[in-house]
Amino acid sequence: MLTRTLTSSFRRQFSSSSIAYNRALVYSRNGSPSEVLSAITYPDLPPPPPNTVNIRFILSAINPADINTIEGVYPSKPTLTSNINSTGPGSDEQPVFVAGNEGLAQIDQIGDGVEGFKQNDWVVMDKSQVGTWSTCRNVSAKDVIRLPLKDSDGLTAPHGATMTVNPTTAFNMLREFVDLKEGDWVVQNGANSAVGKLVIQIAKLRGLNTLNLVRARDNFAEFAKSLEDLGATKVLTYDDLKDKAVRGKIQEWTSGKPLLLALNCIGGDATTSMVKLLSNGAHLVSYGAMSKQPISLPTSLFIFKDLMTHGFWQTRWSKTHSREEKEELIGKLAGWMSRGQLQAPEHEIITLGKNETDEEVSQRVRGIFSDMAEGKYKKKVLLKLEDKA
Repeated sequence: MLTRTLTSSFRRQFSSSSIAYNRALVYSRNGSPSEVLSAITYPDLPPPPPNTVNIRFILSAINPADINTIEGVYPSKPTLTSNINSTGPGSDEQPVFVAGNEGLAQIDQIGDGVEGFKQNDWVVMDKSQVGTWSTCRNVSAKDVIRLPLKDSDGLTAPHGATMTVNPTTAFNMLREFVDLKEGDWVVQNGANSAVGKLVIQIAKLRGLNTLNLVRARDNFAEFAKSLEDLGATKVLTYDDLKDKAVRGKIQEWTSGKPLLLALNCIGGDATTSMVKLLSNGAHLVSYGAMSKQPISLPTSLFIFKDLMTHGFWQTRWSKTHSREEKEELIGKLAGWMSRGQLQAPEHEIITLGKNETDEEVSQRVRGIFSDMAEGKYKKKVLLKLEDKA
């Protein structure tokens, strides 16, 4: 019901013939988002130059990498924006960084020479750090990918707003390193993370089995059941791996099939114990380090088991693969999502209202990030920036 209500409001918003002002969340120096982010107002965009499109954002995601980017410690760097205001922030005299990397937008206007898009198409970003925490942007047509489906096809706005980071990471890690066949097994730690849950769901769609490792907790049976409902084959705790008898149990579960792929987002002991389960010639793929601990691996695994280790970063994958490959991937994910085979992450939509002043929005946003730093948000936060009245 929430999605339908939002969609209806988006349609009314986009039917307006004239938008007076827009809004963006920006910063001019690196630091904590709770200190450096501010809201600014800027005029409506002029008609798009050739080979570009004007897009209007529907929903935009907040990811951990966004926080690292604002702090200045993330490898993917934004570029300064100086063309959205004639004076003040966002002008030549005061360029700013427009925050946000992931989001769902709608084509508003199309410049000369652009093919393959039409007005009101849904699009996702094909370039990092576009500045999705804004109401609208002018971007190169090559920097967005058209979604083949929309709300009328069963694809929800939260699905679209969270499509290009976690789902693509999960899909590609299951495909790029090992030629997995139906019935094969994959082991992962951090199985309850956003990517971990997507690995479970995508593996199930491919007929793969998953051995999922998580922290011990009081309600473990209930928690494990929630992962099994997503498609997890087996769920264990890191403490379980300390029991040597568990290896025999895993052999029974897998019917002796080799474990050739391990996905790591934790690091530290959680990775060391997981890797010891792997078979000869297996691959360890790391895409995160939530424990902030280094990976320590026995040399014997490299010498006697020919263990291969890799890092995976979706931004790098996107830069090294063709547009056709990326469109195919987005189309496949969108199809699964529209049919209800991939769940949108549990989320909370925060609307930054059109009648709020820039100062009021700035204070709200800084408070949101302060609360996030204290762990008060348990769900994915999605931003909806209304056009400023």
